Amino acid sequence: MDIRVEGIGLWSPQLANFDALRRWLAGDAQPASSARPEASALSPNERRRAPESVLVAIEAATQAVSMSGRPADSLACVFASAYGDQATTNYMCRALAHAPTELSPTRFHNSVHNAAAGYWTIATGCRAPSGAVCAGNASFGAGLLEAAVLAYADDRPVLLVSSDTAGVGPLGELIGCTQAFGCALVISPGARAGTRLRLATTVAAPHHEPLPAPCMAWMRENPSAACLPLLVMLAKGEGACVLAASDQLGLHLRMEVTV
Repeated sequence: MDIRVEGIGLWSPQLANFDALRRWLAGDAQPASSARPEASALSPNERRRAPESVLVAIEAATQAVSMSGRPADSLACVFASAYGDQATTNYMCRALAHAPTELSPTRFHNSVHNAAAGYWTIATGCRAPSGAVCAGNASFGAGLLEAAVLAYADDRPVLLVSSDTAGVGPLGELIGCTQAFGCALVISPGARAGTRLRLATTVAAPHHEPLPAPCMAWMRENPSAACLPLLVMLAKGEGACVLAASDQLGLHLRMEVTV
């Protein structure tokens, strides 16, 4: 499959957007850290109530859709996450173990895996198809494959969002996800001339060109940072890589320019 990338979003405490990543790769100093994503697509009340997992996903999605120029209310979307909202999951487990009758309905509402997709579609008035994908450390690759297939099947642009946040409590110790990271892409079928990504499934193990040491650290610390080999390719305008789409399946990505 050939796809065109129309919009890119990125948020982490170290890099607040894709332009910051591009400038850093070009040799600029790493920008100052940001403690909280803006998530401007949400109303002020929703921003106050939403957990960090939702804010990270919404911020990345907002950036990608803004860059694409597409109307958010008509974009099909795929939200991917390895672990969902770990802080809420930890709270739910503690409440059920010690005081189940005191379980907060609001916190329960935020515990479902498609919570970010729900916040996004409500905030943007989107009635296009939406879905949530979970594939462990391969969640970004699985989400990209899902989004590309949906784009081809329906001949429409699709928003992909992948995000995870730091774990807390016993779950956090087990998983080892230590920081928040979110990315988003708006993709469309790429038959036209210009820069495009060629996607193909493969049994090859994940591999990519050498990345800066901080990128490798982020990839170890957050499953959604598995997008970084692709984002670096997009920033440089060239390259190829294989990302995990499952335990046995890889997704081969190559940038091509046609006339």
